[in-house]
Amino acid sequence: MPDIQHQPEQQRFVLECDNSEAILSYRLFSHGTTPAVDFTSTYVPPQCRGKGFAEKLVRTGIKWAQAQGFELHASCWYVAKFIR
Repeated sequence: MPDIQHQPEQQRFVLECDNSEAILSYRLFSHGTTPAVDFTSTYVPPQCRGKGFAEKLVRTGIKWAQAQGFELHASCWYVAKFIR
């Protein structure tokens, strides 16, 4: 499986797949005085679905956010399954 690239300037994680990109997008904000991240969407191109790419993106994003000390939020229903 290809490596995931973090593109902080675009607030997303990207995994290359069949000349396309699987993407986990997020936004940073403050929840009171606590820095927080909201994972807003997960997208995997149709030809790449069913290969575990979305889960790998989400697990990578959550691990990064926890290492940064961010409070976790998920507008994306798929990410929400991982942080409940």
